[in-house]
Amino acid sequence: MQESIENILPEEVVEAAAVNEELSAPDNSVPAEVSPDEQPSEPAPKPAKKPLVKKFDLYIIKKFIGTFFFIILMLLLVIVMFDINEKLDAMLLAPLNETVFKYFMNFLPYFINQFAPMFVFITVIFFTSKLADRCEITAILSSGISFNRLAVPYMVSATFIAMGTLLLSLYIIPPANVKRIEYTNQWVNNKRVDYGDNVQLQMRPGVMFHMERYDNTTKHGYHISIEEFKGNELVSRITAQGAVYDTLGRWKLSDYAHRKFDGLKETMTTGTTMDTMLNFDPKDFLISKNDQETLTSPELRRYITEQKERGVANIQQFEIEYEKRFAMTAAAFILTIIGFSLSSRKVRGGTGVNIMIGIVLSFSYILFMQVTQTFAQNGYTSSRVAMWIPNFLFTIIAIVLYKKASR
Repeated sequence: MQESIENILPEEVVEAAAVNEELSAPDNSVPAEVSPDEQPSEPAPKPAKKPLVKKFDLYIIKKFIGTFFFIILMLLLVIVMFDINEKLDAMLLAPLNETVFKYFMNFLPYFINQFAPMFVFITVIFFTSKLADRCEITAILSSGISFNRLAVPYMVSATFIAMGTLLLSLYIIPPANVKRIEYTNQWVNNKRVDYGDNVQLQMRPGVMFHMERYDNTTKHGYHISIEEFKGNELVSRITAQGAVYDTLGRWKLSDYAHRKFDGLKETMTTGTTMDTMLNFDPKDFLISKNDQETLTSPELRRYITEQKERGVANIQQFEIEYEKRFAMTAAAFILTIIGFSLSSRKVRGGTGVNIMIGIVLSFSYILFMQVTQTFAQNGYTSSRVAMWIPNFLFTIIAIVLYKKASR
């Protein structure tokens, strides 16, 4: 009978039963003694690595970026309505495709970039006040997260936005401003400068250029003189009744007289026309309003250097624009700290009070920057100092508020 059962059972089951019998049989052998030094030691468990980015970091960054773009969208709708109402007559005359693609598609990024620090500030005030009102910040701090650690995702988000706006202001927005300004000059209000009187500049060290009048519509200049000095001594003087600037960037003089001086000796050459290679063009002395906004930052830096070498005085707007692009980028970090410090605690009056404080402070920052910009235009201070004074002042405010909030 046993054989028949074993023949029916599979081989694996039989083998498993045999193994179980061996394990269940009593072991009469005496185990060898093991010294304490020879006993195997279990490895100590490795401490778990803390993740660099925590869930609350991603949560705050998501809230920050999402609220930032939401506020921009809401404010842009209002701005577009006011802008259309202000320029309605011009927009009815202009072709629709130019209004949409040449003006608004370039105006909206320009506006966003100009007021990005203010948008960042309102964003921080808005969503942080809601977090504090729902006691979410209190819960995060109660879990052992320090106030300084809580500020990290705010600064990371501000860094993303600041780097984006800096890239836009340095390289992308200026070429777009060319089309926007062309549209406004053609259909809204022409602020382009087409005439210049008493143009005087230094072509290179020791060589002075003077032109009584220039008409950019015809590219003609009148009553030209070019004088070359060695030290205090005049060695050459060219006078001409007229000059024409051609498309190749050359100046052609007409009815000219060229005098050379060698001590008391003078030689003169006259002629009808003379081709020259003067190293400047009309845009170097015909400076229109908002021209500084059409140059990328490398072009702006190069233009400022060249104009200073030529002795041109009215370049304050270009210097202000250059410094402003970097100062406004730094303002995003400063205003983020102020907004975080103000709205991280639950206050009476709820979110509305914090938002009102944020709007007042953001507009006071912009107003203060306009005031210091006027100081630079009037020559009371340099452009760099004027553009960074608001940042220095608001940095002090940010430090005071942050220390107060972290207690």
